[in-house]
Amino acid sequence: MERSCSVKSRDSITHQDHAPAPPCSRGHTPPTSQRRSRRTMVDVTKWPLFSLMEGEELSSIRQACVFGTSANEVIYITHNDDVFVFGLNCSNCLGTGDSQSTILPKKLDFLSGRKVVSLSYGSGPHILLATEEGELFAWGHNGYSQLGNGTTNQGVAPVLVSASLLNKRVTEVACGSHHSLALTNTGEVYAWGYNNCGQVGSGSTANQPTPRRVSNCLQNKVVVSITCGQTSSLAVVENGEVYGWGYNGNGQLGLGNNGNQLTPCRLVGLQGLCVLQIVSGYAHSLALTDEGLLYAWGTNTYGQLGTGNKSNQLSPVQIMAEKERIVEIAACHSTHTSAAKTQSGQVYMWGQCRGQSIVLPFLTHFSCTDDVFACFATPSVMWRLLSMEHDDFLTVSQSLKKEFDSPETADLKFSVDGKYIHVHKAVLKIRCEHFRSMFQSHWNEDMKEVIEIDQFTYPVYRSFLEFLYTDNIDLPPEDAIGLLDLATSYCENRLKRLCQHIIKRGITIENAFSLLAAAVRYDAEDLEEFCFKFCVNHLTEVTQTAAFWQIEGNLLKEFICRASRCGAFKN
Repeated sequence: MERSCSVKSRDSITHQDHAPAPPCSRGHTPPTSQRRSRRTMVDVTKWPLFSLMEGEELSSIRQACVFGTSANEVIYITHNDDVFVFGLNCSNCLGTGDSQSTILPKKLDFLSGRKVVSLSYGSGPHILLATEEGELFAWGHNGYSQLGNGTTNQGVAPVLVSASLLNKRVTEVACGSHHSLALTNTGEVYAWGYNNCGQVGSGSTANQPTPRRVSNCLQNKVVVSITCGQTSSLAVVENGEVYGWGYNGNGQLGLGNNGNQLTPCRLVGLQGLCVLQIVSGYAHSLALTDEGLLYAWGTNTYGQLGTGNKSNQLSPVQIMAEKERIVEIAACHSTHTSAAKTQSGQVYMWGQCRGQSIVLPFLTHFSCTDDVFACFATPSVMWRLLSMEHDDFLTVSQSLKKEFDSPETADLKFSVDGKYIHVHKAVLKIRCEHFRSMFQSHWNEDMKEVIEIDQFTYPVYRSFLEFLYTDNIDLPPEDAIGLLDLATSYCENRLKRLCQHIIKRGITIENAFSLLAAAVRYDAEDLEEFCFKFCVNHLTEVTQTAAFWQIEGNLLKEFICRASRCGAFKN
């Protein structure tokens, strides 16, 4: 059976990463999108089908989705809200009114001018598209009535799905292999299509030819998000509870068993947690909580659960617990691939990646989860409707970060250890008192373009200058000592505190005493206290290190006396 996935129009369907959400007191608006690092995020040419398009055509794209068994079909929306398609056109999935393949984009005039808010595709494939006005259009394969029009005739062009949805505003759509879900603005879920495993949640296994509300235990619930596996369905309600129905042979519903469910059933394994985002792979699922915790369950043949083995999980298990806060998760049921993004922007992938089975989350060099699916998923489809509409917008902080060490815009160079660092005098004057004093009126008369630095190393001085542009530092604790020295010399108290934090985080038996010596030398009292306690707590091991015996005499005597007063040498 051919496979598919559900995709959405938001750049990231996660909670805001700068503050935790209140404990599940939110309304029924789906989680908001992250607004960071757009410029590095979007590159549709990583999907080969876009490589034939000219630069002007590419720049016109606002949203795009690559889908199909071999990632051979494309739908994209321009900034003018025109809808274009091209590709193989299997089962009339391009909606052009004919069955012809096309390598040149064709415009779907019927959809022009309508803003797309959600898009999903099934395995036939069939397409569901929801507009800003709440209209739902469908076309493509219809052998199981997955288009919701009451027939099994193939849809050669987009048709408005009416029936029981006629007076409803659809906000989100999701496709399984051959079944369909729609979420309304009032939090109701409608389902139709193939139902051999109960995936439309009607209480039977009879196919559903038109949209029918999924009720039972969802009757009085406000649903905020939906997703589909191949033949399963999941929904998140406004209090963070998760409900599943349909096929469960591999535990993809997370109910603790492998029996199919003909009506929605709550995942008790997530009880007490507030789920913000949920995604489904071919036969596995991931859930993200409001605390940034990640849970996985279902099939694990390729390691797609990220548990370190290939054993299926019938109930949700936490993964990546040792990592920082997770802000986005990604999967689509065309693939057995999983991905996640952390608060600092690190992107991990696991599962089936270019034929390999990766059983533990692997840190990539990517800046977004979309790149994982472009480069490593089979087929290389998009897991969501990719949005480029904010690509040209950078915040002040993003702009500053981008221009650090940029020869094109810089008006000053520092030479350290024979290497240049390009900076902007205005930024340095604004951000640092040391440079403000240096760049007085007489500086302009000298017209210096290069400043030689010989008292600090290149990594230390570059990190300091980068800090002035980004407010962040990324150095090992040993180099952070040198930066601590610089921060002390330049009276940069915030930088000094950050250095101390890095050193505390990187302390080991081997470097503890040299870090203690540095803290004393640079008058960092908090750090000194921290290093001293660490040395006392690991006294036997620390006194056997090279750093301990290489330290100068007075400091060693002071440490022994202080440790003695703390009772370190009592039997």
